[in-house]
Amino acid sequence: MKALFAKAAARLFLACAILPLAAACMTVPGTGRSQLNFVNQAALNQEAAAAYREITAPGKLSTNRRDAELIKKVGARIARASELLLAEYGQADEIAGFNWEFNLIESDDVNAFCLPGGKVAFYTGIMGICHDEEGIATVMGHEVAHVIAQHGAERASQGQMAQIGGFILGTALGGGGMSSTTADLVMQAYGLGAQIGVLLPFSRAHESEADRIGLSLMALAGYDPDKAIQFWDRMSADSGGSNDALNFLSTHPTDSQRIKNITAYIPEAKTRAETNHIAPVKENQLVTTPAKADPAKGARDGSSS
Repeated sequence: MKALFAKAAARLFLACAILPLAAACMTVPGTGRSQLNFVNQAALNQEAAAAYREITAPGKLSTNRRDAELIKKVGARIARASELLLAEYGQADEIAGFNWEFNLIESDDVNAFCLPGGKVAFYTGIMGICHDEEGIATVMGHEVAHVIAQHGAERASQGQMAQIGGFILGTALGGGGMSSTTADLVMQAYGLGAQIGVLLPFSRAHESEADRIGLSLMALAGYDPDKAIQFWDRMSADSGGSNDALNFLSTHPTDSQRIKNITAYIPEAKTRAETNHIAPVKENQLVTTPAKADPAKGARDGSSS
């Protein structure tokens, strides 16, 4: 499963690298941040759809119909919430052509994703940690947020800019009378600097932004954004808090930093829901896929939902 997903991801990356460039400065819905994006989103959506068909081919989907339907139920609510959020920024047309799909894949991987064009998949390995609809909504909101904020396209644009910078630096070094050994060392340092100084921090910024946007999507879908903290507590316990180590080279915020950020973003999400007169979901259904372990005592006994 991991090899198949890596293959599909590589295909998407290649598509980003060869798509026609049309530089544009855009506003990220939910945060108002300006972003540079010169990837053809429509073409990327087509490539994503092809990759999704491969990932969700017959025989790969879970036979747990109840949990699969729960994914579709929450997904439909998050999709409608996305329309509300984008409309707030005058960007409703950005997802007008999305052909949303929500599937549950049979795999022990603790993962979920949303590809451009609204192609969402959860792995059964994360369902026990989700625990219920609100846990699913937490993950779904985060993954869909990456897509409506066009983080993948922005990352591809950043990578292309870094490659252009490397080419310019290489050309300058080649004509500057510097020895080949010294030039190689400088280029290696540039590559490391671009990775640590630009690309990795940018990825961490995307993760935090997806958390923030995801909370708004969750609230606009009628779910309680406060429950996102409980999900990330369970996720942290499941991973043994390992993400708190080596944060300098991590593409994700530490678990403790993520929870701190989420706590600060929750009021904004609640305000959006109130402004849009969103009625809360009345029945918070539990998932049936069991957790691999019980990382947070009492977190799944129903007392915290």
